Amino acid sequence: MSGVGIIGAIIIGILAGWIAEQVLKRKHGLVMNLIVGIAGALLGGFLAGMLGINFGGFVGSLIVSTLGAILLLVIVSAIRRR
Repeated sequence: MSGVGIIGAIIIGILAGWIAEQVLKRKHGLVMNLIVGIAGALLGGFLAGMLGINFGGFVGSLIVSTLGAILLLVIVSAIRRR
């Protein structure tokens, strides 16, 4: 999340976690959305970097973070089912 600052990163984390929650029809609180969003941002940023995808700014960071958060929740669900 380059160029968004710490406050922007927190806002993006909360939004990404909330969007992932809505897409997967889950119910989490604000703190869990933030945690999922930030972890998703790390996962999404890592995968985007591996694939050579460049993103920047608020919107690009939000998209990558949201996709990472969704992927993270899907992986956690798959592990818990076992």
